[in-house]
Amino acid sequence: MSESPVGRRGDPFQMVVERGKIREFARATKSSNPDYFEGEHPLSPVTFLSAAGFWQEAASSPWGNSPRLERMLHGEQEFVFFGEPPRAGAILTGVGRIDRVYEKAGRRGGAMHFTETVTEFRDQTGKLVAESRTTAIETELAPATGDAS
Repeated sequence: MSESPVGRRGDPFQMVVERGKIREFARATKSSNPDYFEGEHPLSPVTFLSAAGFWQEAASSPWGNSPRLERMLHGEQEFVFFGEPPRAGAILTGVGRIDRVYEKAGRRGGAMHFTETVTEFRDQTGKLVAESRTTAIETELAPATGDAS
């Protein structure tokens, strides 16, 4: 029997909250909120931290060995802020951990394995700024290929 991954952590990673990236993200999500576009240090959209994956190296992942992406589904993601979302110029340190693992019977792909990860984001002073909680679902069987009709 394999060891439970609950509590496993990835290495810390840094994420620089860049003004241009905030604007790109806001435009990509069709936002017209002036808080994301104006000033030298605009506010980041509340879902901006979903881009943290672009800042992570393989060692930053609490997953260890890469999951089988052909069987992976994005189940849910939520963000909790302990104040306002970060502004441009912030340098955040993120650390992800596996918080919960459970299984449910699936209808088509065998068992579904759920993994909830939590990534904490802290500012330069070490203060907790935000948490991201993500639920990933890995199906036991790869989806069948063929006509989807």
